[in-house]
Amino acid sequence: MALTLTSPAFKAQGQIPAKYTCEGDEVSAPLNWDGVPEGTKSLVLIIDDPDAPDPTAPKRVFVHWVVYNIPPDPHGLPENADGEGLPKGALAGVNDYKQSGYRGPCPPVGRHRYFHKLYALDTTLPLNAPTKLDLEAAMEGHVLAKAELIGTYQKGDR
Repeated sequence: MALTLTSPAFKAQGQIPAKYTCEGDEVSAPLNWDGVPEGTKSLVLIIDDPDAPDPTAPKRVFVHWVVYNIPPDPHGLPENADGEGLPKGALAGVNDYKQSGYRGPCPPVGRHRYFHKLYALDTTLPLNAPTKLDLEAAMEGHVLAKAELIGTYQKGDR
C-alpha cells in the first residue's frame, strides 16, 4: 500500500477553509495518513507555497510549517495540532516567518497552492529547530516513501 495523505477539512486540489488561514483561526487543518511503510522510524511534514508572492509570477517557495520526528504510530494530526500539542517526540522546525510552528495561508494576491508533503523516514533526525532546507538535507538517503496533498486558497474565500 502506498503512503497517502488526506484531510477531512478539504479535498485534494480543493479550497482550504478560511478557518485554517490568516483570515480565520489560523490553526492547522486535520491531516490523516495511511500506508506508512514497514521500517519507518519517523515522519516529516512540510507545508509550503510555491506560488509566492504572486502565482502569475512566482519568485520563491514560502514555508508555512515544518514538523519532524513525528512517530509513525498515529495515523494523522488533529486540527490545531500545533496549538494543542504535537505527538510525543514530534518537533516543529522554523518556518519562513522565522518562527517555530504553524502559520496558515495568507496569500498577498491570487489563488495559491499549498503543498502538504509527508515523508516516511528510516531514522529520526537529531536536529534542533531546523528550516525546511536543513530537514531536506538531513532526510537525504532516508526517505522510504512520500505523500502529497495540495489545497488552494485566495483571500476572501469563505
